[in-house]
Amino acid sequence: MPRKLGQHFLVRDSILERLASAACRDHTPRVIEIGPGRGALTRHLLPRTDELHAIELDAALAQHLQSKFAAEPKLRVHHADVLATDLAQWGPAVVTGNLPYYITSPILEKFLALDARFPLAVFLMQREVADRLLAQPGTRAYGYLTVASRLVCDAQLVLHVPAAAFAPPPKVDSAAVQFIRKPEIPPSLPHLLAFLRRCFAQKRKTLRNNLRPFYGPMVDALPEAPLRAEQLTLYQFIALHAKLAAHRNL
Repeated sequence: MPRKLGQHFLVRDSILERLASAACRDHTPRVIEIGPGRGALTRHLLPRTDELHAIELDAALAQHLQSKFAAEPKLRVHHADVLATDLAQWGPAVVTGNLPYYITSPILEKFLALDARFPLAVFLMQREVADRLLAQPGTRAYGYLTVASRLVCDAQLVLHVPAAAFAPPPKVDSAAVQFIRKPEIPPSLPHLLAFLRRCFAQKRKTLRNNLRPFYGPMVDALPEAPLRAEQLTLYQFIALHAKLAAHRNL
């Protein structure tokens, strides 16, 4: 089949099996697969679930999947744009997929916005993005996406995937990351996310410079004012937001 939309298809069975195991363990009732492509991961997921919803943007690939798995009653193929699809309609479910590099962040943010019926996700992504998600405070890779994801999930590396495991090989390596939703999420999550965007608006600037336009001179007195956002831990961000919100009712 022709390759469209910049697709790189994972073809190494040993890696596909590890991804399916990380997403479903021995069994999970329902799975949502994003970007199934030619169905390589789909084939490994089906024995581990009772119901699999596969969301594929490419019409030819969606038709190919329907034909390839025509005898498989567990599979529902949806020809749709995942960013325009309400994933909540299929909850509770595990979410997984080999994500298109150019929309990895929006898909991750879409998963983070789901509720507790979606406790786990395993995403294969560009290694650079995985490194950002797993980064520690004080490192260059640590940024908005790192902290935003940790407000909602604990993330851990599943495995690194070399370019040679794909057909055709991409120009970069990949990595699979598992996200486990935390039992408690801050009730002020939308405000916290807006606050984080302000903190990381210009990474090389201090928090004083990034936050003063929004919170005024009160920022100057904060002990964190001369620091850059990449130097703060998750819990320091939460405490700092609470301190500023108490003054501004935000």
